Amino acid sequence: MRNEEEVNRVLDRYADMVRRLCVLHLKGRADTEDIFQIVFLKYLLHSADFESEEHEKAWFIRVTINACKDLLRSFFRSRTVPLDLLQEQPGLDREDGRDVLEAVLTLPEKYRQVVYLHYYEGYTAPQIAALLGRNVNTVYTLLTRARKMLRDTLGEDADEE
Repeated sequence: MRNEEEVNRVLDRYADMVRRLCVLHLKGRADTEDIFQIVFLKYLLHSADFESEEHEKAWFIRVTINACKDLLRSFFRSRTVPLDLLQEQPGLDREDGRDVLEAVLTLPEKYRQVVYLHYYEGYTAPQIAALLGRNVNTVYTLLTRARKMLRDTLGEDADEE
């Protein structure tokens, strides 16, 4: 088991990234907080040492994505409707930059993953391919298609104003 100093160090370093990944996959605050706790609990109980900071970061990304997928596949999740869908969502202002995030969140999951890892975490296509277990050319294709979808979505929003 890890000591308090190690846990505080990784919380400072990876907490925002883990939360963003959870929001990207789950789109709900409560589920995000649940998975956040699960990921850091797994880290606390994980006894193996990491080869480097990149290895540690990749471990957090992989564990977070897997935990999100597990939750989405769970029996309970497949038989319920999130409360978020029952409430009206107010629109977000364009000038505060949240419209881009909102547009990214509307993308299908396979596009959200590569966009997040590339633009928010700074990974290259070959690194993303290794993290997600995909072909490098597939990652390039997903990025290209996601950019086009985002351009179309954000372009339509701009025309409406």
